[in-house]
Amino acid sequence: MGDFADTRVSLAGQGTLVGVALTAGSTACIAGVAGLQITVRIVAGLTVTVGSPLLILRKGSTYWAIATFGAAPAVPPSPPLPSDTPPSSGDPAPAPKPVTTTGTLTCPPIATSTWRDGHWRTDIGSSTSADTYQGRYSGSGFGRMSGFAFYGSKPRSIAGATVTKATVKLRRLTSGDFGKRSPTLRLVSQSTRPGGFPTLNESTTGPALGVRGQVSPSEATFQLPTAWGQAMVDGTRGGLAISISSDDPYIRLAGRGSWSAAWTLTLYWRRSS
Repeated sequence: MGDFADTRVSLAGQGTLVGVALTAGSTACIAGVAGLQITVRIVAGLTVTVGSPLLILRKGSTYWAIATFGAAPAVPPSPPLPSDTPPSSGDPAPAPKPVTTTGTLTCPPIATSTWRDGHWRTDIGSSTSADTYQGRYSGSGFGRMSGFAFYGSKPRSIAGATVTKATVKLRRLTSGDFGKRSPTLRLVSQSTRPGGFPTLNESTTGPALGVRGQVSPSEATFQLPTAWGQAMVDGTRGGLAISISSDDPYIRLAGRGSWSAAWTLTLYWRRSS
């Protein structure tokens, strides 16, 4: 390769030049400048590799590579625009919080009946809407009575829910003495009226009630044990009763035929999902 003197194009008068090394070297190399190839000497301490951009200075007829320089710095990318999605921490997303639903279920009885002397009484009205009696009237030749209310399948319509409160509406009617008396409430297995005597289970003392029109109060919305309401929802129990193992106190509570709200069961519940 000839030097600049061998070329037909003059670079004289162009001052400091910029070229690209076509060969590597530590004392001299071939460089491309303005479309020409020239021999360039390399100043001491400078190492040139192929492709290095060179700063070239002419002195007389000799060209000197006096420095190399890097390519223009890359422009850093613009930061991403903010988004609505938070950056991932690498941890799994927490489980969603459970949603709690609450409600109230009102359950009128499907039947109110009184049992005496081995059968359901029909002399006091319909055997499915009769008043409910407890005990035996003083001096009566008939047997002891027990009154019942059955709730069918409605309590089980909220199966799986947790009962937080359960109440029942009771009204005392004329029969026996007028003083305040408390019935003994029982939880019954059956949800519909059986042919025979129902199965009695848990018991609790009901509200002290006077006779309607004579001694107040004669009616009450009585709070039952919460477990009783839960048993109704779970289907292990299906009805309520007033029943004692003795004759007193003799009490008559309204059935469906005497009072539309009689024995209405209300269940307060919650459910998490």
